[in-house]
Amino acid sequence: MIISLVGYMGSGKSHISKILSDKINFKLIDLDKEISRRNKLTIPEIFEKKGEIYFRKLERETLEEILATQENIVLSLGGGTPAYYNNMEIINNNSKSVFLRASIATLAERISKQKEKRPLIAKISDEDLPEFIAKHLFERNVFYGKAQFSINTDNKNPEDIINEITEKLYL
Repeated sequence: MIISLVGYMGSGKSHISKILSDKINFKLIDLDKEISRRNKLTIPEIFEKKGEIYFRKLERETLEEILATQENIVLSLGGGTPAYYNNMEIINNNSKSVFLRASIATLAERISKQKEKRPLIAKISDEDLPEFIAKHLFERNVFYGKAQFSINTDNKNPEDIINEITEKLYL
């Protein structure tokens, strides 16, 4: 079984995937880290040197390869992954998808501290960040909303989120 965690940057996908994979003894794959490893470049370097279109193609190829395996995997996806090509359809057809939802205020608070690691928001001021997130969520929620399960992560500790995921997936 593959469990795919989807959601906006800062929703907790990376953190929750680590804890969940340990708890259920599944292999952990972070899609962005896997792309970086294979290409020997960080995600910001790929964006800077080759552009977003190139990155999205790499992302799609890597996603397809991972989803084609028969391993037990917790897959942490990039925030934009579901919004390109027919990625969300492929994710749903080949894994159990879980949307980790968080409020705009929560997301802005979390990602404002990580701007240097996030090329899409690196140059956005903290005061403009909530508006940027709101616009992005408006565009992406149609894709995130196609996930098979949805969990609100606001004001919840990781253990509660993990318990909700394992209950919904009967693990």
